[in-house]
Amino acid sequence: MTQHILQGRTEAEALWFERRSFLRAAAAWTAAGGFATAQAQQRGNIVELRGDALVNGQPLRQEQSIQTGDSVQTGPGGHLVFVIGNAAFQVRQNSRLTVERGQTLNAVSVLRLLTGAVASVWGRGTSRQVVTPTLTAGIRGTGVYTEVFAQQNFRSYFCNCYGTVEMGAGPDRTLSRADYHQSFWAEPEAKNGRFLTPAQAINHTDQELEFLAKLVNQQTAWQIAGRKGVLDGKGYMDPKPGEAHPLMK
Repeated sequence: MTQHILQGRTEAEALWFERRSFLRAAAAWTAAGGFATAQAQQRGNIVELRGDALVNGQPLRQEQSIQTGDSVQTGPGGHLVFVIGNAAFQVRQNSRLTVERGQTLNAVSVLRLLTGAVASVWGRGTSRQVVTPTLTAGIRGTGVYTEVFAQQNFRSYFCNCYGTVEMGAGPDRTLSRADYHQSFWAEPEAKNGRFLTPAQAINHTDQELEFLAKLVNQQTAWQIAGRKGVLDGKGYMDPKPGEAHPLMK
């Protein structure tokens, strides 16, 4: 188990992948052939649902499907894992989001997170976005963790767990290239003149991303490399003297 730092989240939320119910559900999803087979057989695309959740304002059931264009909300204690196309999503409790439609019915163009938290893995494809009230992140094939802190004036946290992401908050822009968790705050008001600021890696684990990647037949950057980096939010696989977070260069 990788070391992880929690900020406003419980240990159980970060370790959801250890539950037997999820392990059974994930194994069944993979053995059944994943999203393409589920679609062909007209089965739902929800891998696991615990607690209360709504889709388009109506109670969500395990056997249903979440489609692009849908709005999703989880309640207290709610937890949801689902797959659309080559992207997998894990939604924490008390979250509100929309998965906007891309070029096809099964392509997500925008994950719009209004509040709460989502871990997600995205297969390669056309440019897509993760959008919060204070952040826009353009992604291709990557794994990310996004959280909106409503009690902090919708301050947003974003971790580029691996891959390349074009990020913007207010007038600030940066290009994030990460092998191992490069983290940012998107501020609602400028902090020392900056709307994008460096962050630690908080509220998510390697194993979460690994399980989500497996659901869409992928591997994380550290699984491919066969080794892990330093979990300091800087994003690098190897500690390098003088290597800084991109916002500190």
